[in-house]
Amino acid sequence: MARGHADVVVVAAGSSERFGRDKLVQDVAGRPLVAWTIERLAASALVERIVVVTSADRVEQLRHATWLSSKVADVIPGRARRQESVAEGLAAITEMDSGVPDENDARVVLVHDGARPLVSEELIAAVITAVQVHGAAVPMLPIRETVKRVGRDGRILETIDRTELSIAQTPQGATLAAFDRALRAVDIRGPRVFTDEAALLEAGNIPVHAIPGDERNIKVTVPADLARVELALARPAAAPAGRVGIGTDSHPFGPGLGLALGGIVLDGAPRLFGHSDGDVLLHAIADGLLGAAGLGDLGAIFPAGPATPAGIASSELVAEVRRRVEAGGHRIASIDATIVAARPRLGQQLPVMSRRIADLLGIDPAAVNVKASSGNLDGMEGAGRGISALAIVVVQS
Repeated sequence: MARGHADVVVVAAGSSERFGRDKLVQDVAGRPLVAWTIERLAASALVERIVVVTSADRVEQLRHATWLSSKVADVIPGRARRQESVAEGLAAITEMDSGVPDENDARVVLVHDGARPLVSEELIAAVITAVQVHGAAVPMLPIRETVKRVGRDGRILETIDRTELSIAQTPQGATLAAFDRALRAVDIRGPRVFTDEAALLEAGNIPVHAIPGDERNIKVTVPADLARVELALARPAAAPAGRVGIGTDSHPFGPGLGLALGGIVLDGAPRLFGHSDGDVLLHAIADGLLGAAGLGDLGAIFPAGPATPAGIASSELVAEVRRRVEAGGHRIASIDATIVAARPRLGQQLPVMSRRIADLLGIDPAAVNVKASSGNLDGMEGAGRGISALAIVVVQS
């Protein structure tokens, strides 16, 4: 196996209880659902071999399917529970590789749901890379809606803090050696149920690294999901067109302390003068977003007068701008921003600002880049009398 490549176990042995019938053989654009999943995996140049683990009564049907990729090394029967089916797939890969040295325990194996037919080559590559760096990885999506715990009688019991909650996707990956250690440490045939591979690895004391997932990588669970898959498959593969916006803002320093910048507050630094909290970075980003979405400018929405509360937090302004941008059918794709300031020193705060901005906009922190310049002794910023910011943003429709 070449470095940077992986084998894949496709889990396709489930009973489809929530779907109501065998979802993996349902027709989607003229082919079974599982055929699209295998095709997507096989299309990745990083995937070496695929082992399909399916129900015993489906094995021969899949083995002789005309659409089966040449990368499928075997189709084998699974077991009643996912964890046992995964173990069968891993055992098949181990047997294929018997006698082949696994240098530094570096062989990568991914496990993917047979009912996720829209997995992208980019996500496959990202999981493989993360496994090479961290040993085990799982793609995750943030939970954007409010989460509540509801009793059996329908009464809401509590609202759950979603800050550290995420939704797991597949493919999930680890080195073959890590999977082997987990399987030796855990009784997979015991009463405990592991609903995904990350849970199995965690139970075996194998650290698992989370990476950003892909919202397009849906899992077919109920019949309505098939229509979503068909719609996605009918769309052109090209990336959606992007629109670029540019925003700028500047404020002089005013009386008092507590510098609001990039959504955080630096308590010991002088405050910027303005009708709001003076956060020039958030203002520039908000103006750039409005420009990219063709929605006017920040001053028109929040004029510096009685209609806008004095001292309002710029995070509130950004929240309203985000709402308008998303209501217009746009998705925030990336932010590149530069702060110009001779004071205070901002180097250690830039990553914190990036994460805060990503949180305010509901996007991946990797899509936010915040830089700083001293101003080179030029202008108001270089003289230390104030701060300005420039932001270039991209939205997609």
